[in-house]
Amino acid sequence: MDFSYNSLVAFSKSWGLFYMMGFFLCVCVYAFWPKNRKRFDRAKHSILDQDDKPWQK
Repeated sequence: MDFSYNSLVAFSKSWGLFYMMGFFLCVCVYAFWPKNRKRFDRAKHSILDQDDKPWQK
């Protein structure tokens, strides 16, 4: 099988688009899944929990 540069670029552009769309949809489903709400709420507020004093080594 001999692929030319142009055919390889066309293949990677078309299937790369489908791959990125699928990855985006998976990330959105993970982010908005109801079971993950507690985890993301805890992460949202955890940065403010220990903000009452300066950082020490």
